Amino acid sequence: MTDLKQLIETAWDDRELLKQADTRDAICEVIARLDAGLLRVASPDGGQWITHEWIKKAVILYFPIRKMELTEVGPFVFYDKIPLKTNYKKQGVRVVPHAIARYGAFLAEGVIMMPSYVNIGAYIDTGTMVDTWATVGSCAQIGKHCHLSGGVGIGGVLEPVQAAPVIIEDHCFLGSRCIVVEGVRIGSEAVLGANVVLTASTKILDVSGAQPVEYKGYVPPGSVVIPGTIPKTFPSGVYQVPCALIIGRRKPSTDLKTSLNQALREFDVPV
Repeated sequence: MTDLKQLIETAWDDRELLKQADTRDAICEVIARLDAGLLRVASPDGGQWITHEWIKKAVILYFPIRKMELTEVGPFVFYDKIPLKTNYKKQGVRVVPHAIARYGAFLAEGVIMMPSYVNIGAYIDTGTMVDTWATVGSCAQIGKHCHLSGGVGIGGVLEPVQAAPVIIEDHCFLGSRCIVVEGVRIGSEAVLGANVVLTASTKILDVSGAQPVEYKGYVPPGSVVIPGTIPKTFPSGVYQVPCALIIGRRKPSTDLKTSLNQALREFDVPV
């Protein structure tokens, strides 16, 4: 692993090395390990997440060493540098037409892909469903037994290499048309109601107590979150801007597979 890292770091600083076979082989080896789940762009470490910049560099360097290739499947035609994943049956992954995952993305056993898209460098753990027209961007990390509902958008990130990817921890439920981007981290067992939008600058307000508590870029474990608005003063007046409201915590007695609707009804939120 040390040799691979050194070759990637050296090539990052000197792109002429991309012409050398050992450098190209090292890049391809990293992508192969990402595809197999032997490496990942970010990994948990004592309650925090560590981003491995050299692996992101390998993903970026993979593009210039690849040639554009034409792929034809019946009437469908693709022209790209990155091949698609294959061998789903052996991996124990259910893939419904027209789901697409790029090579270099890892799908663990038991993952279900409805017609959806998973980009290179992403990691999706056991038992997670990527529902219809959901997208998982490059390098995003999705935990075990999550549900990304229809139209969910999980942002990707390659550059800058130090930027953290989106993290969705285990047993999370994201409602329809949720958007999570810019390295936001969703703690385990959190529930996001439909249309919640979270960016690095979105105010996330816990309003379940006597006084609001503000978070940015992070949703604590077990939170139940809905879209909200807060007033903001502009030169022309005061207007409402989007925020996210934590209205409570998922109850310990609630089954982890409880639907989003039921979780919200427990807090008297109409759905």
